[in-house]
Order: sequence, then structure tokens, then C-alpha cells
Amino acid sequence: NDRAARRSLYGAYRNPFTDDALVQGKDRGVYNTTPIFYAGKLLALKEDNVAMELDPFTLETLGKFNFAGKLKSETMTAHTRPDPVTGDLYFFGYEAAGLCTTDVSYGIADKNGNLKSEQFFKVPYVSMMHDFAITEKHAIFPVFPTTSSIERLKTGAPHWAWDHTKPTCVGIMPRNGNVSELRWFEGPACFAYHIMNAFTEGNLVHLDLCVADMNMFPFVMGSGGYAYDPSKANGRLARWTFDLAGDSKTWQETILGPGGDMPRVAEHDMNKDYEIGYMAIFEPRIEPPILSGPTPAGFNAIMRLNVKTGAITAWNQPGVTIQEPVLIPSRQADHEGYLMAVADIHATNTAEVLLFNAATPERGPIARLKIPMRQRCGVHGNWVQAELLPQ
Repeated sequence: NDRAARRSLYGAYRNPFTDDALVQGKDRGVYNTTPIFYAGKLLALKEDNVAMELDPFTLETLGKFNFAGKLKSETMTAHTRPDPVTGDLYFFGYEAAGLCTTDVSYGIADKNGNLKSEQFFKVPYVSMMHDFAITEKHAIFPVFPTTSSIERLKTGAPHWAWDHTKPTCVGIMPRNGNVSELRWFEGPACFAYHIMNAFTEGNLVHLDLCVADMNMFPFVMGSGGYAYDPSKANGRLARWTFDLAGDSKTWQETILGPGGDMPRVAEHDMNKDYEIGYMAIFEPRIEPPILSGPTPAGFNAIMRLNVKTGAITAWNQPGVTIQEPVLIPSRQADHEGYLMAVADIHATNTAEVLLFNAATPERGPIARLKIPMRQRCGVHGNWVQAELLPQ
């Protein structure tokens, strides 16, 4: 549409009220957050729409993927959660009944691409529910006070605004149960984009997430009328522990590591008690912030963390910012695998794809693929073993 008109017809992010009349009511999805390979299909996800299927070799657009029309939700998260044992895919969609609705869809699909169940529930307020988690027994739905309303969108304002007056809410239910079993907990206003892992231990549910006391996007803070001050963010990798046996309405927090984001664990560690995690971090003692990405300081180190002992090893290079690390499994059972990440080399305006031994990132890259130009900050990626691709 834009190309035909030779001008931009679509308006502000997730605000159809700012669109040109020529595209009113048309699909606004850009499907640009996370690619996943599921049930033999390459799907591109973005949380304000359902998935889009692509050809895994040519990247040709094949059409929307909504489980052959069985999915009723209008949206599907970019952060689905697989069960590596059964192959089932767990996912949700917020604003599932339309723009700025408090309806959330919770879906489960089998490894062959069949929708097994979809249930709807309400959340306390419209929230940017970017990620969620499952354990071997539970599903966990965090609700953070980055919020919206139809009224604000009609004024042309950004979709999201920070609201420190609202609590953080977390709903927990049996992962294969009924949404009527959701139990809600409340805590102070904070925000997390991404979750590292979660697991159930008896009556306790543990949620490990990259959290801060504010939204780390300056425009979200500003649209809510708050000053963006990263020195007050208190970013950290935290473990929230919920006691399902007690009558507490909140959770206990334990600090696991420094502030950062884009966390990863090995596939065999997903949804259960684990030891090793990886993430990108910004370490201010390395050098002053380099503008790169929407936060706006770029990550300047890759970190490996033992969540049980607290041991941290990390790699950095002056003048380099790091995008999301992807974990590549090894074919050797006793090998931790490899980390791969795009690094922007700011002095030369170029980039490199770096490959690390996941067990020892502090030793530096074991391979570098040079790219002759800077790369815009991507969002998420995944590694797919070649034998899983269609023949």
C-alpha cells in the first residue's frame, strides 16, 4: 500500500486511529519480532497479530497461520513456550478480543500443528504482556503497568504509557488446567520484557526474569508523563518465588545477577530447575554507554551465569555493542553448545557475527563472520537444526 501510494499510509505504532483513510481497517501487522520453527513451519511472530508463515528457504510470505482458523484470538505472543519433552507449544495472546481489551487467550498446540485448547480470561488492566512462562506443572502470566486505552489512542498518543500507580500482577494456574484456577498475586510497579526460565518446586513456583523498576523504553516513560532516568531503573536478573500453599498475595524476590536482557537457557533446561543461563548485559564500568537500540544504551557484554552458585563469566570488547545471543546445541552430550550473536563495531561502522563456546564466553569468540556494514538492532532469533527443515 505504501509503495503504491509512494508515501507512508500507516501511522503510529499500534494506533490505527492515526492511519490514512486509504488503509483504515487493513492489516497493520509487520510480523517482525520472533521467528520460530514449529510443526515443520517457519512462523514470524509479533504480539499484535497472529503468526505469519514464511517459506523457510526463500522467506516468501505464505499467509497467516491461525491453526486452520481454529484460533479465535486476534493476537499471539512473540514468546511462545515449547515443551521439549512432548513437543507441545504453549502460547498466549493479549488484547485478544480486540484493541485495548483486557481479554487474554491461552492456547496449547501439539507438535504436529494442531490446536489442542484455547481458553480466555481477563486481566486486571490493559497491559503489554510481552512474555510469559511455563513450568512442568504451571503457566505464569505477568501483567506489568505499561498500559493503554482506546481513549488515549484516539488522541493520537502512543499505544503504551507507563503508569506507576498500578500494581504488577502475576497469574498462576496449572498449565494444563482451566483458567478458572488462576491465582493472582500483586506487587509493586515494575517491568520485565523477557523471562529466562521458570520451574516448580513442590508448592513453590520460581520465575527468573530480567526486571527493572520502570519500563526501559524512554518513549513509554515519556508518554506516561514520567522522566526516563536509567540510574533509577534498578535493573536486575531476579527470581520471584510464589508459595501456592500459603495465603500470601505477593512473592519473594532473590537477586540472581546484574541487569540485562535477552536471556537464554538450553532447550533441555526449559521449564524446570536448571543451573546455567546466558544473557546480554550493559556493564557501565566497561565504558560509557554507546547509543544502539531503543533502550537506548547498547549491551556491551555477553554473560554466562550459574544461577545456583552465582558464578559469572563474561566477554566484552571496547567500542562494541552486542545483540541478542542465540544458543546453538552441540551434538556432543557433554558439550554446553555455542553462543552466536551479532556485534556492532562502532569505530568502523561494520558488524560481525561472533561464535563463542557457551561454557567459556570469557575466552572470546572462536569464530568471526565479518559483515561490511553496521546492522540495525534486531529483536529475536532462533537456531534451527538442519535436519528439522523440510527436505
